[in-house]
Amino acid sequence: MDVNESNFQSAVIERSRTVPVVVDFWAEWCAPCRQLGPVLERAVANRAGKIELAKLDVDSNQTLARTYAIQSIPAVKAFRDGQVAAEFVGAQPPLAVESFLDSLLPSESDELVAQGDEASLRRAVALEPSRADAAVPLARILYGRGDADGALELLREVPGSFAADGLAARIKLEHDGAAEALQQAFAAIDAADHELALDLLIGALPSSDGARDDIRRVIVGILDELGVEHPLARESRRRLAAALY
Repeated sequence: MDVNESNFQSAVIERSRTVPVVVDFWAEWCAPCRQLGPVLERAVANRAGKIELAKLDVDSNQTLARTYAIQSIPAVKAFRDGQVAAEFVGAQPPLAVESFLDSLLPSESDELVAQGDEASLRRAVALEPSRADAAVPLARILYGRGDADGALELLREVPGSFAADGLAARIKLEHDGAAEALQQAFAAIDAADHELALDLLIGALPSSDGARDDIRRVIVGILDELGVEHPLARESRRRLAAALY
């Protein structure tokens, strides 16, 4: 597909939010471009719609060439989620092109995590034991059916994950006999009512005594899963700081 300055936004930027789009910045007079072009076309065609290829003539689209700092051609940039995710310059051998394209596609673990069922998550954890987005949901499944030890074993393999640490703290609190307000908060978490859960958890901090740090860990785990830009997370971080300090 040929792209230009009039359709680049829709054909590349917006389209890359659905499927990776590889842009070949080239020119008719460029011999290495003519060598690389067919290699890219064959490799993309072999991936059966998992990647799309767009070709942009830099001579006819100099504004885009400047925008993307094209100084030498052929230049290849891969777009994913509206941003440049990977790139290379110069004619590359077929194996290098194949490897470049494969790096843009979801791994086996990515696909298993996206499926989200227990068997898929178990397989993803077997492939990558420290992968938080596989271990944490699988630990939730195990804990939900009463296997606290199995859940904690999974969570110990995911150091540095606030979500994993938060779930481990919840398991500890429930094992130690959490107060009624905390039990209500945990029920709200299970019902995906994050606002109520955070309200109850933050409200429990002043009278939490020895459970204070574990409650904080549960809260931080929820905030991590919401993401830094979520409005509820921003407000809850402010409330958490006020309650702690």
